[in-house]
Amino acid sequence: MKLELFDFIDKTLQIIDSKSDVLNRVADELDNFFTNSFFINDHFLNVNYRIKSSDSLKEKILRHNLYILYNSPEELVDNLSDLIGFRIECRFIKDEEKIYKDIIKLFDIKEQNGYFSNPLNSSIMLKLDEKQPQIQKNGFEIYKIDGKYSKDGINVNFELQIKSMVNVFWGDIDHRVLYKNFNYMITEDFFRDIMSSIKDNLGMIDRQLMLVYNHLNDMDTSNAVTKRSQLKSLLSKVIHDIYITKVRQELGFVIDFKKSTDVIVDYIFVKSGDENSPSYSNNFIRIINRLNEIGRNDIKFDNYIVFERDINYKDEFSAELGNTILKVINRDFKWNLFFKILFEIQEDDNTGDFEGFIEFLEYKLMNGIEKTLDGKAIDDTQKDEIISCIKGYIIECFRVETNIELINSCNIKLLNSSIVKILKSVNTYEDWLSSKAHLYDIIVNKHGK
Repeated sequence: MKLELFDFIDKTLQIIDSKSDVLNRVADELDNFFTNSFFINDHFLNVNYRIKSSDSLKEKILRHNLYILYNSPEELVDNLSDLIGFRIECRFIKDEEKIYKDIIKLFDIKEQNGYFSNPLNSSIMLKLDEKQPQIQKNGFEIYKIDGKYSKDGINVNFELQIKSMVNVFWGDIDHRVLYKNFNYMITEDFFRDIMSSIKDNLGMIDRQLMLVYNHLNDMDTSNAVTKRSQLKSLLSKVIHDIYITKVRQELGFVIDFKKSTDVIVDYIFVKSGDENSPSYSNNFIRIINRLNEIGRNDIKFDNYIVFERDINYKDEFSAELGNTILKVINRDFKWNLFFKILFEIQEDDNTGDFEGFIEFLEYKLMNGIEKTLDGKAIDDTQKDEIISCIKGYIIECFRVETNIELINSCNIKLLNSSIVKILKSVNTYEDWLSSKAHLYDIIVNKHGK
């Protein structure tokens, strides 16, 4: 015969399961509310939430003896404070207080029992009469606010936390190493000392990141080019260091792909649309935040890259270039690693980013070439023929040896400048005909081998 407490747990889980559709709708509404309310603030990053899983709820009921505290599963569910857990994420530890003050300012309508509502959505209330930040059992501070949603007979409790990037990371460590480790109590003092040391180091990282961010923001707009270069170099190094560690752990050896990460960073910022903006700080933080997630994940380097749909190219040159790369993308480790990194950082669909990268690569390869022919005694038909011929040579260059070094920025610039240099001496169609063989030799034989 099953113990009563397990019947209690089973009935509680059944109630939660029956409310899953409602919980998901409420969670989406809350997500949209908090995102729309705070996205305009520079110190706000994003909102994340989770609906308590069956295993997590079962563990909580047993760990905290909730089957004794409440008379029925219904009563437990009605009083469960973190059925939905929300986390507002910000950049730095100091930003947590800023977010909390934003919340205090927004939720300014006093309700009963310490709860406050807001003028934008009266269904959402937060308990703001408690001192914040709270002190956790581990002795560290956390902004943790009880909330409730009440609308059309639907009543759902939720918990709202405010966390900086390093505290999100710290929370994962604390939860997975201590909270989930039931044996650590044997050497509790040792664990506390180690975890305190880790927390101190994370605090130092937070201050260093804030110094970098403030430095980027404070740079004069006249130094935009320098700022852009510094930021890209920093991000490229971070990406390289993360993945070289992952490669070593997974495969047991290291390779140098620093130039490839430079190309990835260049593409990411071009795609963001901020290439001519004086401020790259927001994109910098977004990518750092994403890299922080990647650093905590396991990465498999022996898997095939797959695409969700057929690839659509904008023109014949892009198609030939893309298809040439596709032939080696799952055969050449460096090409495979390049696109694995690119796809993982971007988080979009692989196909869309591959299409975007090929378009980016075409732009880099052909940059300035057509303009070089302007003003010369060459008609449009002849000009189209010349451009088509050059594109054909470039494709053959890639086919001769599809080496990833071909797409490194310095090699693309060298190839591009070699083509432009020859075209500058071409003033007529006849000049072009006499220069074709030399240009072929430069592009295919010099750069393709």
